[in-house]
Amino acid sequence: MASLLQRVKSKMAIFAHRKARGMLDGEYGSVFRGRSLDFDDLRAYVPGDEVRDIDWKASARHGSPLIRRYVAVRRQTVLLVTDTGRNMAAEARSGEAKKDIAILALGVLGYLAHRHGDVVGLVCGDSATTRSLPAKRGEEHLERLLRHVDAHTRLDGPPSRLQDQLQHVARNVKGRHLLFVVADELPADAATGQLLRRLRAQHEILWLTVRDADLAPSNPEAAESSTADSYSVADAALLAWQPAASAAVAAAYATAVAQRDTDRKAMLRAAGITEGDVAASDDVITGLFALLERHRRAG
Repeated sequence: MASLLQRVKSKMAIFAHRKARGMLDGEYGSVFRGRSLDFDDLRAYVPGDEVRDIDWKASARHGSPLIRRYVAVRRQTVLLVTDTGRNMAAEARSGEAKKDIAILALGVLGYLAHRHGDVVGLVCGDSATTRSLPAKRGEEHLERLLRHVDAHTRLDGPPSRLQDQLQHVARNVKGRHLLFVVADELPADAATGQLLRRLRAQHEILWLTVRDADLAPSNPEAAESSTADSYSVADAALLAWQPAASAAVAAAYATAVAQRDTDRKAMLRAAGITEGDVAASDDVITGLFALLERHRRAG
């Protein structure tokens, strides 16, 4: 089997030239940065940077604004948290398997952590089992984590229940870590919101949602001409495509999806968690950059 981490590196090379990769590294490093940390280097100012980080003397000598960057005195522990239930083996909005998009996102964030000398661990599972792999350094370790997610995310596996993995972290993970959670469109409820607030009180949390497949195509003619049957991964029930040809049903479906998104975002926002979402593997690099940037600004 080809190296999953090598696929991650290839995607990073394709979708981010050297300058953009440097900016992505910088955004990752900013997650733990504070005013009391050690000075690292200078980089060019980009819109959205804090004005207070501008080095005015260096900017005057250089002729354009330069930003001071800092490094943490100690290395951090990054904990990848993801759902490996059968929900994540279903199709994403792009038609790809959601788990492939999740593995790419986990790999990119994990590789950034590796480049910064941080240790990376994994908590994953489904409604039946939660598995925890200890945090270590190195590319071989990161490859093992990605392969673990790949091997355990199957359509014939147990259903998803990410709340169980989050409860495991709340009960068993000590100290302050960076949690990078990759999930599908988790429904909002009061108990989950309370759990997320508890976790956020202890950890930095980045949340990336992999968007579900669109079950009501916007083009009724395409729906009518489709001969492929779709099935729910939850209970193997046939998902009829014919109602999507009805404008009223499609509109009602779109409203329900929008409300679910609004409720999830409100739940995460109330917990102080920064969220981003991606619908395809091609979105992962830019989606992660935007997520890290929003987290930096929120901090």
